[in-house]
Amino acid sequence: MANTYIPEREIADRPHGYQGPNLSPSGSALTPVTLGEGVHALMATIPPKDNNGLIIGTQAALVVDAGITPTVARLIQDTVAGLTDRPLRYLVNTTYHGDHTFGNMAFPAQTVIVSSRINKENMADLAYEKRVRSGNMYGDEALFDAVTRWRTPDVAFDGHVEIDLGGRAVQLWHFGPGNGPGDTVVYVPDLRTAWTGNFLCHAGTAHMLLQGGPLPYLESLHRMKETLPELRTIVPGHGPMGDGPAAIDALVEYLERLHTEVTEAIAAELTLEQTEISCTDPWAEGLDPVLSAAFAAYTAVPQDIARAGFLDLCRNLHRLNVMATYNLYASAK
Repeated sequence: MANTYIPEREIADRPHGYQGPNLSPSGSALTPVTLGEGVHALMATIPPKDNNGLIIGTQAALVVDAGITPTVARLIQDTVAGLTDRPLRYLVNTTYHGDHTFGNMAFPAQTVIVSSRINKENMADLAYEKRVRSGNMYGDEALFDAVTRWRTPDVAFDGHVEIDLGGRAVQLWHFGPGNGPGDTVVYVPDLRTAWTGNFLCHAGTAHMLLQGGPLPYLESLHRMKETLPELRTIVPGHGPMGDGPAAIDALVEYLERLHTEVTEAIAAELTLEQTEISCTDPWAEGLDPVLSAAFAAYTAVPQDIARAGFLDLCRNLHRLNVMATYNLYASAK
């Protein structure tokens, strides 16, 4: 089907007046949140900057995502050193995007980097990726000067691989395209907890359709739900952690409605601007109360400012999703 096309690179167009997520690490720190013995969410104190994770076994430790600069990567490693003396043997990249992978270069050579094969294949043009991510740095583009090489995964997998840390198994899954073509989910089965990167966020959070449309994303979400029926908690790459099944159901509902409404708008020969107005805005009345309350758990930003900023972000991302879906479906006519 034409509207399941996955472009090789993420879309470059943005709606007029669009304001994307501020991913500059300036001013943010990582707060460890213990989810179980040896398992920690490393939460950014200023959402929606990048979260990370630490999973510890009797023989080794694994980190989820590397940060946007070498400085952030060293902060992650310092945080890990304060939580365990196990060797940091593995680093998993949940996506190829630079805010999750530019820090790869600052991890020790003996740390094995693992990700999906598609993520590895997309880590080929450092200059281009820097240009794309610079739009999210809000004046801190010079921080990218320290990113001199793009260290790619040492081990790439296709659908599933399991890592034994000693007494603790960690499953890596690629369910299909979502935010990007190679989204990788890190699942700790004994705690029923998953690090989901950009693939799945707290229910009520807007996602980004950067490489593909609603239909392939929906197929991937259904595969995740079928494969991980015991899933309880998700730690997303950005924003608060939350209930996994609720997050899947909320995103499925959003994508199904987006697909239907944009399809109907194109059939009615509406313009993009008219389509944006006609599509349901789930954030017209503010953030979902459960999502809003989740900020209180860790953010260093005053609550009213954090909630207002995240609401604006969700509405901007929704406009991006409408535009991306409209352009994809209109081109298939």
